[in-house]
Amino acid sequence: MSRLTIEASTPLCLLQDAGRFGVRHLGVTQGGAADWLSMSWANWLLGNSPEAAVIEITLGGLTLEARDDCCLALAGADLGALLDGQPLAPWRSFQLKKGQRLQFTQPLLGARAYLAAPGGFNAPQVLGSCATVVREELGGLDGFGRPLARGAELSYSGQAQALREVPRERQPDFTLNQPLDLVLGAQHGEFSGQSLFDAFNRVWTLDSRADRMGIRLLGTALQYQGKPMISEGIPLGAVQVPPDGQPIVLLNDRQTIGGYPRLGALTPLALARLAQCLPGQQIRLTPVVQETAHQQQVEYLQRFA
Repeated sequence: MSRLTIEASTPLCLLQDAGRFGVRHLGVTQGGAADWLSMSWANWLLGNSPEAAVIEITLGGLTLEARDDCCLALAGADLGALLDGQPLAPWRSFQLKKGQRLQFTQPLLGARAYLAAPGGFNAPQVLGSCATVVREELGGLDGFGRPLARGAELSYSGQAQALREVPRERQPDFTLNQPLDLVLGAQHGEFSGQSLFDAFNRVWTLDSRADRMGIRLLGTALQYQGKPMISEGIPLGAVQVPPDGQPIVLLNDRQTIGGYPRLGALTPLALARLAQCLPGQQIRLTPVVQETAHQQQVEYLQRFA
């Protein structure tokens, strides 16, 4: 077993995996990595299952010291990682010798980095997952949903793998040159025609009011013209429109039901890109049909075969 000690951390450094499923009828949200693509690539670098437990590092602020020789992998955002003071680029596996320090400083490109270990980091399973959901006090190193804290110890039991990199042509594009795909929802026909035009033809700015529950979009207010709704289940990526007309994209730690009308839901690939955006960045939305979104997802998952 190999170990790492946490020398510095923030409330945004969390242990995550693919999340909890089959428990929303209990009012328990799924949690899990906000950028599932980067998590999957980090695990791919080490030959892990795509769902193996990783560290989600948001905006930096994490410092680790190796208690033993380690083989780790890093994917996702470039958070200015330093290995004993030397720059370490993401999208590769690497060795960390006993006594060496790995530090994440600040965002250079993207918002969330994912650190993987052979076989995944050790943590108790709570309702089938170790994903950290702070609000619900579930998951994490102790099972009670606490963020990674200074002085805690991480460990893994898997075997080291040969070092490798994610080919450049397979690395996800964190730029926002392309619109984010949105599958239209059940209430999209209840918005005014002008609102539907504005939703897909104007720029939206990411608000600073954002966390793992959701991200508010700022722009031209959308007008819902339908009847009041009864609360219903909310899928990952749902774009709810509250009375002020400013959409909210719901993420992994969202509530399980809600009564605001939905414009639709972002596709999983679009959500992974959104998870790497910082407040103030601008995005565009584009509508897609469910069949197209499904085909895109299948084609991308085949890259991990």
